[in-house]
Amino acid sequence: MHLGNRGIMDHKSTIKKQRTEAEIREDRLKAALKANMAKRKAQTRARAADTKTKEKE
Repeated sequence: MHLGNRGIMDHKSTIKKQRTEAEIREDRLKAALKANMAKRKAQTRARAADTKTKEKE
Protein backbone atom coordinates (compact mmCIF):
# COMPACT_ATOMS: atom_id res chain seq x y z
CA MET A 1 0.00 0.00 0.00
CA HIS A 2 1.41 3.37 -1.03
CA LEU A 3 0.75 6.34 1.29
CA GLY A 4 2.70 8.90 -0.70
CA ASN A 5 3.42 12.08 1.26
CA ARG A 6 0.57 11.40 3.65
CA GLY A 7 2.67 9.13 5.85
CA ILE A 8 5.36 11.78 6.17
CA MET A 9 2.89 14.54 7.03
CA ASP A 10 1.27 12.41 9.72
CA HIS A 11 4.66 11.76 11.25
CA LYS A 12 5.59 15.46 11.30
CA SER A 13 2.29 16.50 12.83
CA THR A 14 2.70 14.06 15.74
CA ILE A 15 6.10 15.46 16.71
CA LYS A 16 5.62 18.33 19.14
CA LYS A 17 8.24 20.85 20.12
CA GLN A 18 9.43 20.35 23.66
CA ARG A 19 8.80 23.48 25.70
CA THR A 20 11.60 24.77 27.85
CA GLU A 21 11.18 25.48 31.55
CA ALA A 22 11.45 29.20 30.79
CA GLU A 23 8.57 29.02 28.29
CA ILE A 24 6.40 27.09 30.73
CA ARG A 25 7.18 29.62 33.49
CA GLU A 26 6.47 32.54 31.17
CA ASP A 27 3.09 31.11 30.18
CA ARG A 28 2.20 30.50 33.84
CA LEU A 29 3.17 34.06 34.77
CA LYS A 30 1.17 35.49 31.86
CA ALA A 31 -1.91 33.60 33.02
CA ALA A 32 -1.42 34.78 36.62
CA LEU A 33 -0.98 38.39 35.50
CA LYS A 34 -4.11 38.23 33.35
CA ALA A 35 -6.13 36.84 36.28
CA ASN A 36 -4.72 39.49 38.61
CA MET A 37 -5.61 42.31 36.21
CA ALA A 38 -9.16 40.97 35.82
CA LYS A 39 -9.51 40.82 39.62
CA ARG A 40 -8.26 44.39 40.02
CA LYS A 41 -10.62 45.65 37.29
CA ALA A 42 -13.55 43.97 39.03
CA GLN A 43 -12.54 45.56 42.34
CA THR A 44 -12.29 48.99 40.70
CA ARG A 45 -15.72 48.61 39.11
CA ALA A 46 -17.23 47.52 42.42
CA ARG A 47 -15.70 50.49 44.24
CA ALA A 48 -16.93 52.90 41.56
CA ALA A 49 -20.44 51.46 41.75
CA ASP A 50 -20.35 51.71 45.55
CA THR A 51 -19.23 55.36 45.36
CA LYS A 52 -22.07 56.22 42.96
CA THR A 53 -24.58 54.57 45.30
CA LYS A 54 -23.32 56.56 48.28
CA GLU A 55 -23.44 59.85 46.32
CA LYS A 56 -27.14 59.33 45.54
CA GLU A 57 -28.05 58.95 49.19
